[in-house]
Amino acid sequence: MPPVISPEAERQEILRHYRRLLRTAKPYLKDGDTKLIKKAFNQSLEAHKEMRRKSGEPYILHPLAVAQIAVEEIGLGTTSIVAALLHDVVEDTPTEISDIEREFGPKVARIIDGLTKISGVFEYGTSEQAENFRKMLLTLSEDVRVILIKIADRLHNMRTLDSMPRHKQLKIASETLYLYAPLAHRLGLYTIKSELEDLYLKFTDTETYNDLKAKVRQSQSARNRFIKEFVQPIDEELKAQGFEYEIKGRPKSIYSILKKMKKQNITFDEVYDLFAIRVILDVPPEQEKAACWQVYSIVTDFYQPNPDRLRDWVSTPKANGYESLHTTVMSRSGQWVEVQIRSRRMDDIAEKGYAAHWKYKDTGSIQPESSLEGWVNKVREMLESNNSSALEFMDEFRQNLFVKEVYAFTPKGKLVILPDKATALDFAFEIHSQIGLHCLGAKVNQKLEPLSYQLHNGDQVEILTSHKQRPTNEWLNYVITTKARSRIKDFLRDDRRAKAEDGRQLLEKRLELIGVPFTQDNFNRLLAYFNVPTAQEFYYRLAVGQVDGRTIRESLFNADKPVASVASVLEPKTFDHEVQKIRGLRPDMLVVGENTDKFNYSIARCCNPIPGDDVFGFETDSGIIIHRTSCPRAVDLMSNYGNRIVRAKWTEQLELAFLAGIRIKGTDRVGLVNDVTRIISTSLKVNMRAITVDSNDGIFEGEIMVFVNDTDHLNKLIHRLSRVHGVLQVERFDSLK
Repeated sequence: MPPVISPEAERQEILRHYRRLLRTAKPYLKDGDTKLIKKAFNQSLEAHKEMRRKSGEPYILHPLAVAQIAVEEIGLGTTSIVAALLHDVVEDTPTEISDIEREFGPKVARIIDGLTKISGVFEYGTSEQAENFRKMLLTLSEDVRVILIKIADRLHNMRTLDSMPRHKQLKIASETLYLYAPLAHRLGLYTIKSELEDLYLKFTDTETYNDLKAKVRQSQSARNRFIKEFVQPIDEELKAQGFEYEIKGRPKSIYSILKKMKKQNITFDEVYDLFAIRVILDVPPEQEKAACWQVYSIVTDFYQPNPDRLRDWVSTPKANGYESLHTTVMSRSGQWVEVQIRSRRMDDIAEKGYAAHWKYKDTGSIQPESSLEGWVNKVREMLESNNSSALEFMDEFRQNLFVKEVYAFTPKGKLVILPDKATALDFAFEIHSQIGLHCLGAKVNQKLEPLSYQLHNGDQVEILTSHKQRPTNEWLNYVITTKARSRIKDFLRDDRRAKAEDGRQLLEKRLELIGVPFTQDNFNRLLAYFNVPTAQEFYYRLAVGQVDGRTIRESLFNADKPVASVASVLEPKTFDHEVQKIRGLRPDMLVVGENTDKFNYSIARCCNPIPGDDVFGFETDSGIIIHRTSCPRAVDLMSNYGNRIVRAKWTEQLELAFLAGIRIKGTDRVGLVNDVTRIISTSLKVNMRAITVDSNDGIFEGEIMVFVNDTDHLNKLIHRLSRVHGVLQVERFDSLK
């Protein structure tokens, strides 16, 4: 039971919080703002007067705390304070949005409407939660303050999660890590992101959290001593050169320390960069860049930098607007220390993210292409062009929150920022949808590259187009950006629809030619005969020639005859049925090997399966392709084209020979190649199709293409080759050159 507090003491507590909020907000307030905040506070106080939080405290303390976070930690102004104070009023009381609009204006009403739509705890994995999330993002494109207040709301809920039951703690904490921490990160709220992650750990793995927290605290005095010694020479030099500055030692968050320990499989004592030194300069915007590099020069005069750890986000800010110069230097005690150099403006943006942007907007020092506005515009575009299910959308959006960026340039030198691993085709769509749809390939740094070329930082990309070029299904494997993916899907859907329309006209002409009326009954007989599930699919197949129009004859429509369907390789059921007739096996298994002449199958060149491998069949227009289940493309094929996958296995009595690749490495010696080829051709009666050998600095590398019967045959050969004197490594490789 919470302790009983007198109403007067509670009233004083509420007033203390309210006055603190006004004190914090004072520098931002204009005439009349205080009156407006007071009005919002009184309305919220009245609306929530009978309500209490799970902890037993008056509910009004929650909206007051959210408003406090919005001002103090995010740097928002009056409109946001009013919206934060009223954010639960519409949901919890009879007050309507129209009442809010009348009292406080349309801006506040729109923010509260956005916050009301996304109330409640989401349960990840439900489409209702994903739909809610999509609604929240729609409000982001209208007013980013909706999400900033929602993050403030979530931060306060996480700070006061102790009073919630255990199952609610786990649910809210997991959702916070899944959604709100990445959002805070993307919006540039690094401090809040770190706190949300730490609080997640505190409630989901309390023991680890407390253990690491204690270790960080124990090492604090030693750390402070170390920082003092490390900073001293830099401090003296900065003073001597007349800089106005502040130096801070910032410990790493507990969650990020744990992440590093897990990723690198090291103990707490081995985490070398437990903290970063931050140098914050008070300089006018036009001198920022030069000043940062000047300080970098001072730091590296005293300490040796690690050349691989220089990060220059001053010249090219991150896509969320983050600007800073990072270097890692070696201290005199043999420890690596990260040093971050930035101006006061950059520090504000790093700490307060999006809200701080507006404060500095007129300085013009933020590149619009790489700033957060560009990202918000991308989200807007993503929402407008997204046709996938809410859950797919949510996963796609979440991936976009955490991606690293790759910086590429157009031939005229314009910077284009794309997610890491983006391709030339993504680049084409980023420039313009029409350029993407007609993209043939690209010249990257004057060299011709395919659509699937993965971009690297600094690439200069010229897109080559042709009005004859059209997207295919395969293009979806070449792109990672939402924009490109949705444009390709739209095109393919429209193209299929147009082809189906052509097919309909072809059918009408054919029926007219053979004198058969176009009735629903006649059409159903066609669908049954050709084994096609839907009308659109039938029209499409007719248009692209998968169904031969000449086989539509008058006799098919004889009402006295039952319809006998044709066996179609494109239909898994009829295919399996044929297999069952031949082999007498379960109908869901395709048998590869003997007696399969009836089925047009081929071996995939990407993974080169041989008898004994676990395999599956993949249906294409020209027949079935057999892949290994461990093929690099297997996951992609199974997830995107599940309906075209056929289970498969090899027959046992096979005397056929299949091509397989063997890669050999060893120390070069006279006669080695001779020994290898002798084993291949004599001891196991294996035919060799090709051998390429390369020798460099005493190391021998060879690739041999051999014909084998199955995996057992191949493994015996590999085993024998590995025993040859001088051979260090023998392995099978997949793709055929």
